[in-house]
Amino acid sequence: MAYRRILLPLTGTAAGEAALHTALMVARTWHSHVHCLHVRVDARDVAPLAGEGLSGAMIEEMMAATERESGERAGRVRGLFERFVQGRDVTIALSAETAAKSEGPTLSFESIAGREEDVVAQLSRLYDMAVVPHPEAEEDVSSSDALHAVLFDSGRPVLIAPREAPETIGKRVCVAWNGTAESAAAVAAALPYLHHAEAVRILHSDDYQRRGPAADGMRAYLRWHGIEAEAVPFKPQTREVGAGLLGAVRDFNADLLCMGAYSHSRLRQLILGGVTRHVLENADVPVLMCR
Repeated sequence: MAYRRILLPLTGTAAGEAALHTALMVARTWHSHVHCLHVRVDARDVAPLAGEGLSGAMIEEMMAATERESGERAGRVRGLFERFVQGRDVTIALSAETAAKSEGPTLSFESIAGREEDVVAQLSRLYDMAVVPHPEAEEDVSSSDALHAVLFDSGRPVLIAPREAPETIGKRVCVAWNGTAESAAAVAAALPYLHHAEAVRILHSDDYQRRGPAADGMRAYLRWHGIEAEAVPFKPQTREVGAGLLGAVRDFNADLLCMGAYSHSRLRQLILGGVTRHVLENADVPVLMCR
């Protein structure tokens, strides 16, 4: 079992290069293919948003401006991809046949027009994992269309890249366990890395636990898969469960965190905050999430 196809939605943000590095590191581990996807704004989507009272000429001008800006952004993203692969020992592969002939990781790039959340959600269903850039420091995590498209509408795991490219991924893995279906799905998605890891730690807390099996049950489950893990409790920091979780991840010197996403409703997390939101905004290691 391995991650053979990886989707990387790119929007041209500063975090894009770190996400490229992260995706390539995953691909080197599993000899897999990374498809970098940029979704351009479709100028035709602007017309219904123009509202009443605008002349046809004004709407056409708005569409032309949108097309121009979208093309410029696509050019910058393509430039980012080309600069990244230049001089690296990777193969550009446009088909499964070409990728199969390569002894190492392969990459490809595509730019298409559409609504990012729809395109990413649908295409990611044909990939083993999606890697998404870390939300920008000034960006609300709720505005990451690609991230939430994968989490809520793809049925696939998502790996959130850190702001800076990591040195390693998956040698020391933390599993954030709270007994939920989401955390169980995340463990199942992370099994290749859990088998590959040098050390695995299950992190649990009474403040994090929901209705479901306790950490000892997950430890027994992993043992059935030949994975030895220790179960270690953590405590919230200043009443913040997410901060306590990330503190425990740092204490273990982990280079990958596996966890379920949005055990509470997404709306509640966005309004009141929550473990998922705190981790998304503050994690400095790759985070493998499932919903």
